[in-house]
Amino acid sequence: MTLIDLIGTLAAILTTLSFLPQALHTFRTKDVKGISLGMYSAFTLGVMLWLVYGLLLQAWPVVISNCITLALAIAILIMKLRYR
Repeated sequence: MTLIDLIGTLAAILTTLSFLPQALHTFRTKDVKGISLGMYSAFTLGVMLWLVYGLLLQAWPVVISNCITLALAIAILIMKLRYR
């Protein structure tokens, strides 16, 4: 693994893991009052675009981390729409 791959992998792990506590809290409590629908919609679209970017470059740390983050973001976005 090159230094560039190592940096990308560590960045992907850290950013994905940093999102996990908020996602778990939201899943447990179903409390979405503090989540902005506009911001979360833009965030989810941004993660989706990062995923496409990673796929186009075949940058697997970007692809894997954004697949995980996108799944969590979509789940939270659905909860935001469902539990308003």
